[in-house]
Amino acid sequence: MKLSFVIPAYNEEKYIGLCLESVLADVKNLKNEPGREVEIIVVNNASTDRTKEVASSYPSVIVVDEAKKGLTRARQAGYLASTGDLIANIDADTVLPFGWTEKVFEKFSKNEKLVALSGPYIFYDLSKMANYFVLMFYFIGSFINIFYKFFRIGSMLQGGNYIVKKSALDKIGGFNTEIDFYGEDTDIARRIHKEGKVVFTFKLPMYTTARRLKGEGFFTMFLRYGINYLWTTFFKKPFTKESIDIRT
Repeated sequence: MKLSFVIPAYNEEKYIGLCLESVLADVKNLKNEPGREVEIIVVNNASTDRTKEVASSYPSVIVVDEAKKGLTRARQAGYLASTGDLIANIDADTVLPFGWTEKVFEKFSKNEKLVALSGPYIFYDLSKMANYFVLMFYFIGSFINIFYKFFRIGSMLQGGNYIVKKSALDKIGGFNTEIDFYGEDTDIARRIHKEGKVVFTFKLPMYTTARRLKGEGFFTMFLRYGINYLWTTFFKKPFTKESIDIRT
């Protein structure tokens, strides 16, 4: 089984190195089992800074260029360039916790019906109290997800922390590049759940920055995520058409 990390990166010279180092360190500590392979793909998405230069400085990293800016376009470019059985969609400002990759291999190897796996974010630059509020947001989403699954209308994935089986992604036609940002993960969940089992587990967390949360505001961002989580499932398109560039 081969796992392809796909990491979209638009002007991410500040964070991409830390992200790649966390991936490489986690992969290095994988159990030595036959058949396991990993590739790491960074999609340089119209960057005007040193993102490509930094990513290319890691010999084991494949850099793909996508000249048209957009998260889903970058994910699609990485998906098309990937050769793995599984695609791990993470972001340039994420940091893998120790054992993340091992858990992914174990989950997919034990369940042939599993087509998508995801977990929550932990914001490493927020206080514990703020992260408790974030956790409550995930609990609410998980409750709605039970409703989604019961009526077979969708599921729940966290953008920047989800893995999909490539064969299932092939069947649904890849990423919807008409979506700018909000709702991209819900759109994949809505379409891919028809191909097999989709699991959201609190046992697969991912560290990330709170720069968007701080930039847009706590209440505003979670309101937007909540509305688009519902809107994309029921109306098959996001409520919020465009996103704000947050770079710090």
